[in-house]
Amino acid sequence: MIVFINDIPVIIYKADEAPTDAHFNQVIDAAAEPITRVKLIHHVWVKNVHEPEFGVLLEFLNSKVPLGILSLHITVYNYEAIKEYLRLKYKVIKAAGGLVRKKDKFLMIYRMKKWDLPKGKKEKKESFQQTALREIGEECSITVKLGPKICTTWHTYTMNRKAMLKKTKWYIMDILDDSAMHPSGEEDIEDIRWMSQKEVYHALEHSYRSIRHVFEKYYELMDVKSIR
Repeated sequence: MIVFINDIPVIIYKADEAPTDAHFNQVIDAAAEPITRVKLIHHVWVKNVHEPEFGVLLEFLNSKVPLGILSLHITVYNYEAIKEYLRLKYKVIKAAGGLVRKKDKFLMIYRMKKWDLPKGKKEKKESFQQTALREIGEECSITVKLGPKICTTWHTYTMNRKAMLKKTKWYIMDILDDSAMHPSGEEDIEDIRWMSQKEVYHALEHSYRSIRHVFEKYYELMDVKSIR
């Protein structure tokens, strides 16, 4: 499971799992040493984590004092207990969105000074696929064809001083009609563009890490399909 906390990727592993050596440069054994802020530098793996140690890590990640960490890998004793800990810590919001394609270009929106992908909150009795299609239409005024799922992302944010955890399912989509395409001002979208792969690469420098993750998973999916 990967959760983006304050835009920092936090990858949670089960007790018998661990990241590959290439993914971290610092190791902390929570069973043998305390977790301190100064140890959270660059790419870190923390192993032997129970709920108390996980709580300490969350406090550091949610602190207003900047951290020097780029990614955090956590191997926990009880995976299900940690998932329940997160559900109790945050209010979970369900959402869905899409990576829309037009031949060799991708649709990106500019909102809150960041390049993003269209997505929105799931309504009651609505499937995630229905949410994705509706939100794409409302935010971009286009019609699309729904494709396969890419991945699920989790990211935290604060709303009215409440800690929120958004679960978003992402789908591949292909454009059907963009003749009336325009950004929705009601959704605070300032711009909307079709971008080449190179343009997306530069746009992601001014985006969220969770959105970069969606593109990474998309390209992985396309590589698997090309091999088949």
